Amino acid sequence: MAITRQQARIYMDERNNEQSQKVAAAKAGISERTARRLEQEGKKQRSPRHWRTRTDPFEGVWDEVVARLGSEPDLQALTLLEWLQERYPGEYPDKLLRTLQRRVKAWRLEHGPDKEVMFPQRHAAGELALSDFTLLKQTTITIAGEPLAHRLYHFRLAYSGWCHARVVLGGESYTALAEGLTEALERLGGVPAEHRTDSLSAAYRNLDTAAQSDITARYQALCAHYGLQASRNNPGRGHENGAIESPHGHLKRRLRERLKLRGSHDFADLTAYRDFIDEVVAGINRRNAKAIAAEHPSLRPLPCRRGQDYTEAVVRVTSSSTFAYAKVLYSVPARLIGERLRLRAYDDRLVLFHGGRELLTLQRLHSGPGDARRRNIDYRHVIDWLARKPRALARLAFRDDLLPDDHWRAIYQRLSGTESLEAACKRVVGALKLAAAEDRAAAIGQDWLAALERGESPSLTDLQARYGPPAGRTAVPPVRGLQHTLADYDQLLQAEVSHG
Repeated sequence: MAITRQQARIYMDERNNEQSQKVAAAKAGISERTARRLEQEGKKQRSPRHWRTRTDPFEGVWDEVVARLGSEPDLQALTLLEWLQERYPGEYPDKLLRTLQRRVKAWRLEHGPDKEVMFPQRHAAGELALSDFTLLKQTTITIAGEPLAHRLYHFRLAYSGWCHARVVLGGESYTALAEGLTEALERLGGVPAEHRTDSLSAAYRNLDTAAQSDITARYQALCAHYGLQASRNNPGRGHENGAIESPHGHLKRRLRERLKLRGSHDFADLTAYRDFIDEVVAGINRRNAKAIAAEHPSLRPLPCRRGQDYTEAVVRVTSSSTFAYAKVLYSVPARLIGERLRLRAYDDRLVLFHGGRELLTLQRLHSGPGDARRRNIDYRHVIDWLARKPRALARLAFRDDLLPDDHWRAIYQRLSGTESLEAACKRVVGALKLAAAEDRAAAIGQDWLAALERGESPSLTDLQARYGPPAGRTAVPPVRGLQHTLADYDQLLQAEVSHG
């Protein structure tokens, strides 16, 4: 009686589990003689089968398929089947897809191109740091209810996993990279031997040759200041930055989890959000504390001064008390009209200097590709002169940007529709001067608009009475120092001599 394949498999499984021949044969339901024969046949060298057990449905067209694969090895089996169906209607139904997939896979294993080889890397302490930018996708962060367009700069040591993350408001610019790298090294308290990036692709995008050379020179100078060897992975080879690409996902996962525990994605201000990022990063570093402690002695000491992590430019203040930088218009105090100012551009701010003296800091705005020119206008910079020429508000090119908020813009539209243009401008400019003097722009705008919506129309006198200084408040008298006479100093010196 012939034995079944199941009996043979049960017997061999039992023998592989170190059962005796007799016990294994009994469990499989065969005789010991049959069991001995099975083992003898298993020891014989079987020649491979070289014939097919069923007809090959692609025999007549396989040469055509191979020709297509030879010229385009990445073609998928589904595409090839659809191609055959178009050439030979009705001969190759969809049920043959799995068969064609096996045939294509077998061809690739024997004749296809080599696949890319990944070489595992071993990193020594203090050897390599990596930087990259990443987006917190599918997670909307809001600041006081307003969505925050941003990305994260991520720095990481390959050996210990020490990391640093920074909120970036603009794009993947050189300034964002320089600020992030400098801040990371200063917090780390040491310098590794090499710093690797993704070829600064974002900084080079849409730049001419001269701009690319300038960025390269500044980046090399920054690395030289810290004693870093700058390196780049090959374009389009993100896996070469694997020591930071994968941690991107871990960092963003921890941020999302902590946001869930926090119960809200909204933050009072940008500082609160940055503090939140620092807390999450500190938690990651605490988990790697042992490896970080082992790596820290291998880092080189920081230089005595901080690296240059900003972009410099020179701007001229126009007669409208404004200047333009990176497609954004900024206002400055009118006393600076006509001056050439030196500007230091950071990711989130502009610092203005005249000579070696710092004058003021402005919030930086970023203009994206295709965006209309943005403006950062502070009415307080020009209010004194606007009060002398209130009608200039009517056709001011940046009127909507000069008005403090939406409440003020709505007030101007209401008044200009019910009063003469001159009267409307005079009332709005007068109220702006009061708001600048008392620093009450938000309160005045909100209450004034609410009064207009109720059918009331407060005059400048009414606003002055409500928001102006109290009647009893007087200016603080200047402090005058007492100047001693020269005779007083002579007496003091004579007294010292006599006591000596």
